[in-house]
Amino acid sequence: MKLKDILTEDRVKIPLESLEKERIIEEMVNMIDRSVNLKNKDQILKAVLDREAVMSTGVGEEVAIPHGKSNGVDDIIAALGITREPIDFKSLDDKPVRLVWLLVGPEDKTGPHLKALSRISRLMHKREFRDRLLESRAPKQMLDVITSEEEKYFNQ
Repeated sequence: MKLKDILTEDRVKIPLESLEKERIIEEMVNMIDRSVNLKNKDQILKAVLDREAVMSTGVGEEVAIPHGKSNGVDDIIAALGITREPIDFKSLDDKPVRLVWLLVGPEDKTGPHLKALSRISRLMHKREFRDRLLESRAPKQMLDVITSEEEKYFNQ
């Protein structure tokens, strides 16, 4: 599974409007809902916020990957945004977040969900890649950066 298969232009936002963690997650769930008309948006939001309550998904290096599993969605779906300003996400490295990925999937697709989380995480550890994403000015540009990086990194 490639990220371009689960992320579309209408689920990329530059900049995100919200200025706090919970509101950003809600904004991104709403983005997904507008894109695919979720079966149960509230159930998905609750799943992601419940997961966030267990441990912050601020993984460090200005990146957060809030995620959750819920049968309110049929397949794995991602959204991506750049915050308007650095946001306290209670990250592992205690630094604020600028890049936020949201990943949701059905409860019965744990393997693909973990694979997508792993792929996002591996790509986000590359400083040059994060910088190119942060320099993006349009959703298509961000998707092009992701597609290009996936081809280089995973097709070797």
